[in-house]
Amino acid sequence: MDQDKLISPKRHRRVTAQDVADAAGVSRSAVSRAFTEGAYLDEEKRQRVRAAALDLGYRPNALAAGLQGGRSHLVAIFVGDMRNAYDTEVVTRLVGALNAIQKWPILIDGGGLSSVKEAMGEVLRYPLDALILRSGSMDPAIARECTKLHIPVISSGRVLYHPQIDNVCCRNQEGSQAAAQLLLDRGRVRFGYIAGPAGYSSSSARQDGMTRALAAAGLTPVAVEQGDFTVEGGLAAAERLFERARLDALLCANDAMAIGALGAARARGIDVPNDLSIVGFDDISMARWPGINLTTVCNPIDIYADKVVELLAARLADPEKPSDVAYIDTHLVLRGTH
Repeated sequence: MDQDKLISPKRHRRVTAQDVADAAGVSRSAVSRAFTEGAYLDEEKRQRVRAAALDLGYRPNALAAGLQGGRSHLVAIFVGDMRNAYDTEVVTRLVGALNAIQKWPILIDGGGLSSVKEAMGEVLRYPLDALILRSGSMDPAIARECTKLHIPVISSGRVLYHPQIDNVCCRNQEGSQAAAQLLLDRGRVRFGYIAGPAGYSSSSARQDGMTRALAAAGLTPVAVEQGDFTVEGGLAAAERLFERARLDALLCANDAMAIGALGAARARGIDVPNDLSIVGFDDISMARWPGINLTTVCNPIDIYADKVVELLAARLADPEKPSDVAYIDTHLVLRGTH
């Protein structure tokens, strides 16, 4: 390559395709073809372009290249509240699974937003390939708005009935019912429940599962308190429960709150599990810590996240296919708190 044609772009400015074209003595479109698989370009020119790009430190704009092919490869993940430890672990798995199919996530934490609709309006300005909703309290209207824009939507954690929305949801009611039955079989009769925030469908379904199991045994919950899916929220809710009632069984809408409840019980000198059984839901990594050893309902993170990405890939391959609902089976994990 003629070194006299090399240029030095201005400092503090990103090298552009035009800079490479000028350095290699070719057109800008030739630079684009040099980095596009299958595009025709004389081999000598291709080598000149790539040598100039290497010298200048040029990297092709993957977003622009993708848009030329009709895909941005960007996938927004909307999470209701990243303080929820299960959601954090699901998102970590989702990011890896998306990267494996060459999709790049944009993460939105709804917990710190004053207006979810406003935030989603901003996100939808990006050329998204798809949107993953990881929120049990999301306004369904937002998902429907995405479908009007022909943006595929995967609802994770809540079933939204729409012909163009695919859904992944665990069997919340069945899982909680099994947890309650476990404690009933142990002879427990005075049940309490720590629910998640109002409006979360997963929390409501889990409470329903417990209530059904108790009703079949001729029992009703002694007391119910609301938490916020965090350890601190579970601790505070358990304190309120212990002030109100004497319990021998406590089911929680997620593991984080169960861990908080375990701390509250220990602080009061309550013997877990001899005097009080505590069962969580999700099986987050913290539940397995030796000092916690929480009995829980496993909502398998790897299977869950992989199924979300599987449905996403299927939707992108066939945008007109019928909507799908995938239910993830749960199972009890018996440790030391039941």
